[in-house]
Amino acid sequence: MLDVTVLPNQRRPRSARPPASEPRRPWLPQHARLCPALDAGSALGYLVFPPLEPNESYQVRYLPDHTYRFSFYINDASGSPDLVFAVVTTTSAGGGGLMADELVYHDPAYKLSEETIRGLKRALIVNQDTPPGGIGLCGAVDFRTPEGWDTVYTAVLNQLQPPHLPALTARVQTDWYAHGTEFRYVLPPGGILSASASAPVGQVFFMPREEVRLQTGTEADAAAFREAQREYWEGKAADQLTAPYGLTYSPHYRKQSREHR
Repeated sequence: MLDVTVLPNQRRPRSARPPASEPRRPWLPQHARLCPALDAGSALGYLVFPPLEPNESYQVRYLPDHTYRFSFYINDASGSPDLVFAVVTTTSAGGGGLMADELVYHDPAYKLSEETIRGLKRALIVNQDTPPGGIGLCGAVDFRTPEGWDTVYTAVLNQLQPPHLPALTARVQTDWYAHGTEFRYVLPPGGILSASASAPVGQVFFMPREEVRLQTGTEADAAAFREAQREYWEGKAADQLTAPYGLTYSPHYRKQSREHR
């Protein structure tokens, strides 16, 4: 059993929806939902949610002029998103990582100061334009792993519905480095990314820093592998079920995996 310490987002500690392990991906084709190996891949590690209250959401647009528009919403009485403020970020000419923020919309009814608005933006998104079009989405929690273990940060696995944005995968030595959780996506010019409290912004899993050595298998290893394949496929062919919508599938892998836990 691996013990990983979970800490709330420092800027919004009370907005933390806990991480969740979830094998289902509702947008996958129905036959894929009956694949236990795919389920196990989806359930790898934990889904991480943004530090938002249930009635909050935000949107990031990467505009064709290479500026970013960050819009923050709070649901009104009818449950529809109401724009609270919008900030446009302009990158400096020639790079260098310098940014200029301009508050282009501010609803005075919410009584948020400019300092509060800028702090809220920093709590939700980071690392704009690294690389160009890049945007880091902050998670509701941070992780501290035991000695010798790393945290891998990536997009939600097996999430295929459009629009599907490129994502960068990072592996961080979180046993000693206090890394704030973020998931880095890359928007094309004109691209839009939205986040709400109920939808995960990324997925994490934990890996030991052990060296892996690859060794060439012997002929006996290859023969044993082929025999194991033959036994498995014979067992699968003999164990078939029909789903309510007519698809035939086998629970053989799921049964075998339970025996080998």
